[in-house]
Amino acid sequence: MNNEIEMTSAEDFDGTTVGASTDFEIRELTTSEADIDRIYPIIHQLRDHLSKEDFAERYVETYEASNYRIVGVMVGDELRAIAGFRFLLNMAVGNALYIDDLVVSSEWRSEGYGAALVKYLEGVAIAIGVDAIRLDSAVHRLDAHRFYEREGFYFYSKHFVREL
Repeated sequence: MNNEIEMTSAEDFDGTTVGASTDFEIRELTTSEADIDRIYPIIHQLRDHLSKEDFAERYVETYEASNYRIVGVMVGDELRAIAGFRFLLNMAVGNALYIDDLVVSSEWRSEGYGAALVKYLEGVAIAIGVDAIRLDSAVHRLDAHRFYEREGFYFYSKHFVREL
């Protein structure tokens, strides 16, 4: 499985207008301090239990241990949305691109950036040769569920947790 990620820009989205502008690019963000500073305010909107230090530590650890990557929608120097993902192989589902985190900054929601990230990740998944895109969404995130259903995802299973 090839894990190379080809970055893209708005022009690769079949002329679809995203929000008021197609003047954006989707690019991979790194574990650099500058990118962590950029990512944290957005991911904190979803993962509000993580301090900036905890996020930075976990990001570096998952980046190195499980090839977790974050791509972001950039308009100039402004990060407006992020998607954190990795590749999984397991007995139940085979090869999959797994979306751990997909967050559009609150002031930019309903502008098409989330859909652009899903379309981008679909392109990555096809290029890599996986069987599906998978994700979990907390049961109370009903707006997110409606978004994912609009983007072609469907309810497949329940995810159980037993805390230790």
